[in-house]
Amino acid sequence: MGDLNLVTIIIIAANVIISYMGFKDPVFFEKYKFNVGDIKRGAKYQIFSSGFLHVDTSHLFVNMLTLYFFANVVLYDLGAIGFIIVYLASLIIGNLLSYFFHKDENSYSAVGASGAVMGILYSAILLRPDMMLGLFFIIPIPAYVFGIGYLLYTIYGMKNRVGNIGHDAHFGGAVGGYIITIALAPWVFQQHLLMVILLAIPIVVLFILQKLGKI
Repeated sequence: MGDLNLVTIIIIAANVIISYMGFKDPVFFEKYKFNVGDIKRGAKYQIFSSGFLHVDTSHLFVNMLTLYFFANVVLYDLGAIGFIIVYLASLIIGNLLSYFFHKDENSYSAVGASGAVMGILYSAILLRPDMMLGLFFIIPIPAYVFGIGYLLYTIYGMKNRVGNIGHDAHFGGAVGGYIITIALAPWVFQQHLLMVILLAIPIVVLFILQKLGKI
């Protein structure tokens, strides 16, 4: 956490402006949200555009606050271009995974930058696994413990449809952040090999469950 970088400001501004356009114009919101039926009919742009829409100001605030907390870690280690690649790739991968799990549900819809933000969060965890996070902003917890625990909870949420939350997009975003960060910063294998392995475990578990038809 620290001063806002120009790249972070631009991304937050884009989310705020586009989200508020959606708040004020239901037609705009419906056109650009993620909807399986629309995507099947050719609205592939929704896989990207939905990542800049939010349900309400609380949804927007939580995502942008989380982005603010972790953006500088990724910016410091990967630079502005690397940060943008992680953010956008995580957004797209998150929504693609969501589409994969809901492709037979034409009415399934979702919005939010959560996939992209989770990508930044998991990139930061992979780059700095020894940093401490505040669970509920109070309880100190090592970043890698949070990362592994959250991914396992997300698998549980996907399997049991817990809450009105796009768990699959969150998971996909985290996977995107993990993969892209390793590609851009292969030095993590040398410096944080154990964390690379540990954070991969929930990813492997998810795909095993999917292959077994358990999720």
